[in-house]
Amino acid sequence: MSELTIHVPGPVTIQRIRKDINTLTKDELDLLITAWDYIQHQAPDKEDNPNTKSFFTIAGFHGEPFRGAGYSNPSWWGGYCNHGNVLFPTWHRAYLLSLENALRQAPGCENITMPYWNEIFFGPGDLPIIPTGPDIPRLPDFPTPIPQIFLQKKYTYKDGHTIDNPLYSYGFQKSIRDRLSPIPDADYSKPKGYQTVRYPFSGLVGDGDADATGAHNNLMNMLGEPKTTELLQLNVTNWLISEVENDKGKIVGGGTRENYIRSLFAPDYTVYSNTTSAQRYNDDNFDDSGSSGGKASLAAVPIEKPHNAIHLSVGGFEVPGITSYSFVPGANGDMGENDTASFDPIFFFHHCFIDLMFWAWQLRNKHENKLSIRDKYPGTNSVDSQGPTPGTPGGTWLTLDTPLNPFIGKKGKPVTSNDMTNIKKLGYDYDGLAKALSELPSPVQTSATAHVRIGGVSRADAKGSFFLSAWASEPDGGKRLVALEPVLSRWHVAGCANCSTHLNVTAIASIPMTLSEAREANFEVLVHTRGRKYGHSTLGGKTPNLRLGKLLAH
Repeated sequence: MSELTIHVPGPVTIQRIRKDINTLTKDELDLLITAWDYIQHQAPDKEDNPNTKSFFTIAGFHGEPFRGAGYSNPSWWGGYCNHGNVLFPTWHRAYLLSLENALRQAPGCENITMPYWNEIFFGPGDLPIIPTGPDIPRLPDFPTPIPQIFLQKKYTYKDGHTIDNPLYSYGFQKSIRDRLSPIPDADYSKPKGYQTVRYPFSGLVGDGDADATGAHNNLMNMLGEPKTTELLQLNVTNWLISEVENDKGKIVGGGTRENYIRSLFAPDYTVYSNTTSAQRYNDDNFDDSGSSGGKASLAAVPIEKPHNAIHLSVGGFEVPGITSYSFVPGANGDMGENDTASFDPIFFFHHCFIDLMFWAWQLRNKHENKLSIRDKYPGTNSVDSQGPTPGTPGGTWLTLDTPLNPFIGKKGKPVTSNDMTNIKKLGYDYDGLAKALSELPSPVQTSATAHVRIGGVSRADAKGSFFLSAWASEPDGGKRLVALEPVLSRWHVAGCANCSTHLNVTAIASIPMTLSEAREANFEVLVHTRGRKYGHSTLGGKTPNLRLGKLLAH
């Protein structure tokens, strides 16, 4: 097994601070660019002896190029990343550390620290203005959600010299072959020299897709760089602040930024850590009996849910019902599927923010030194969701001592979630944002607030990522968007005999309506896939179902 060595808990001589990338000084930004440029020019070397300073090597441990049983067999997942299970936060924490260690190998960059992409766009001093009730008002607009450093093709140093910006895109130093294809619209092979792309461009360049992708990207290039950048910024904005109208006609927040805030109130680590466990928790507490009794609660939001939404927004899925925006058919960025997401440099800055949110949840719940996992709960087995990673047998119960492959500590022992619990022992901390987030007041929920439960959808019926949208009828015959559920997936789920457990997607979300109003409305659920971005009423010949109810406090 290929290995990456990372630091595990021990004596810490330097406490590095991860900052908002928008707050870096020019000198700090120069060092960051130097380090990233360094790892992107390190040769990957051979598969059996990879260069762990190479960005290609590090990026490749997440998904493609696949290895192990998943190399050419869709019954297994060929990447090391964990999604849809309780190892999601801790595995990605270890992954970020391995990248930081590589960055520090660049000459003069020994103390470099990864900054984060601030996806809520508030600093520590701004947080007291954020209400956390059931109807979170739409937060103030922001002009450019993606920092400019990720959008410029060139970078000019303080001394005046210019290089290709390593945070804009990555050029593959080796080709990768999707040996699980052919599946229509699902060949994720990449030739040597391929440059990663984001919305509104397409990165499908396999044999069956290259011509269509070339025509699509030529059309996007004709729009000009300012326009395509504007489209990307607007798409991410729409996902972050996707607005819905409540029963009083007031526009309230219903987007990803609000879900980040709500994830802080998840009741325990198992539910917080992943979508599979949270779906079960919400399902167990969903009450559609029509009774007026019981203490009400809000649906638990796992950190993986807003995480998925950002992947889809950068990777090419549009929020429906936004009147200021038109769909771009054919957009298919690399961030949109687990297979290739980690080759886009912005992936690591996104996950740095996910790790900040994880630490904020730990601080809030006094779990800085110890986590706990519900025994044999959905989301705690290797066959849940994506399926087993290389080196992990099918049917393995996941614990805090499960090896986080391929990461190896200083003493040659596999790194575990217990090793990844306290970030201060790992030698880093975050600026004041994590602590400020941890101190937000708990939300107050009333029994009158409606929740929808959407079911009858299987990831096995979709090729790649998708999302669900729920719509309520209006008296004038129109519709209004009331709920979104992003599902970050991979292309070859249908043939995965070892990830058949918990492939059904169950979405439970609060909606901006009272129960009495909701019971008078008609609802429609649409499934938005790569091939049908406007949405379709069925998936795999099955129609999603929707039930109304409330969430009871556990």
